[in-house]
Amino acid sequence: MAKTKTLREKLFGAAVLKLSFLLRGADDSPAFRAVYPGVLRDLGVSDAEVDTFIKENREAVEKSARGAGPAEDAE
Repeated sequence: MAKTKTLREKLFGAAVLKLSFLLRGADDSPAFRAVYPGVLRDLGVSDAEVDTFIKENREAVEKSARGAGPAEDAE
């Protein structure tokens, strides 16, 4: 059985996804608009919560969004 993700883990995942698109200037792309709302729905988090998480954890989120570090930075 899969481990249940914590709210922090869910927010971290959604934040990395969003920031990876933002850093490439692709946040208005069809791919982002198709994927991101479903991710929010599936994780049970809001875009506002993700934005707040990014503001509070920018360094760790950006590091993972750039592929430069492990997800453990979320802990």
